[in-house]
Amino acid sequence: MLHTSNIGHRISDNKTPRELGFHFPAEFAPQRAMWLSWPHKEASWPGKIHTIYKSYCDFIWLVAQDQKVCINVKDETMKQFAYTQLWLSSLKNIDAAVNIQFYFHATNDAWCRDHGPAFLINQETKKKAIVDWNYNAWGDKYPPYDLDDVIPTLIGKKLDLPVFYPQIIMEGGSVEFNGKGTLLTTTSCLLNRNRNPNLSQKEIEKYLIDYYGVENVLWLGDGIVGDDTDGHIDDLTRFVNGDTVVTVIEENKSDENYEPLKENLKMLSTMRLENGKQMNIIELPMPNKIIYEDQRLPCSYANFYISNKYVITPTFRDAKNDERALDILQKCFADRKVVGLDSTDLIWGLGSFHCLSQQEPEVL
Repeated sequence: MLHTSNIGHRISDNKTPRELGFHFPAEFAPQRAMWLSWPHKEASWPGKIHTIYKSYCDFIWLVAQDQKVCINVKDETMKQFAYTQLWLSSLKNIDAAVNIQFYFHATNDAWCRDHGPAFLINQETKKKAIVDWNYNAWGDKYPPYDLDDVIPTLIGKKLDLPVFYPQIIMEGGSVEFNGKGTLLTTTSCLLNRNRNPNLSQKEIEKYLIDYYGVENVLWLGDGIVGDDTDGHIDDLTRFVNGDTVVTVIEENKSDENYEPLKENLKMLSTMRLENGKQMNIIELPMPNKIIYEDQRLPCSYANFYISNKYVITPTFRDAKNDERALDILQKCFADRKVVGLDSTDLIWGLGSFHCLSQQEPEVL
């Protein structure tokens, strides 16, 4: 369903994005912008929200070197606070400052990957559109989320883009794309009864195909321990090009993540891409376990963000595995520099750089 009220372009009320030639590009495709929602909810980082701004602002400045960074803020007060934090960063860059833009869109929380717009492109018509999936804060875990739920439509109005409304729950962190027609996701998340209990796996696949413009849906199993999203793919397995994924593995056999990640690796080895070929699989280590206030945190090097210039990767003050992970990723991205940013405080919010961001593709 396409909603056209107050939006500049009427396409069709009857056809799906896929029927209209739209698709969701891979993250490594050229980007116009990265979208963020400024972190302000103290309950997401209880007792530590003041500690997250350094790495968060470093993240913004890195991306802003080569593309727009669009930040949702509630009001002028929040905007000025954000400016202050940004200029405290050691990576501040006066030339890149013009690329940082603020939008007065109030949010409940900061996780723009999940509540932000899913941007689609049509290469033939050079048009762009947005999918506004329903959002319920990972199975109604963290109400209220009414402000977050309308963010894609607000951005659609601001950018004068058409907005599609599938009317089912979906989160950006639950899906991963190679840009050629294959989508990766997990049964633990998308088949969880707290999302779309009335839909079967086949029915959910139909929505993914129709609204993301893909043809091949691949399902992994469980997520990592501590992940309150019920197993988002962006902590597990990521495409680094059209036929290659990196996937996290746990080397400690006594660790809770060992068996689920081993099973996912086995499943990946049997899967086929949209062209019928096996994918190349590169193993990425897991960082050492971090426990904070008796809670295991969902630390993963797979939660990186691919910008036009960098691959910005969370690190966890792990003397052994941080550098190993960065070296592995650098070998995957010959055209980008892999940069590690400390995510030890950020991860107390149960997410990192990829969870906090959503890319907007460039139409070439």
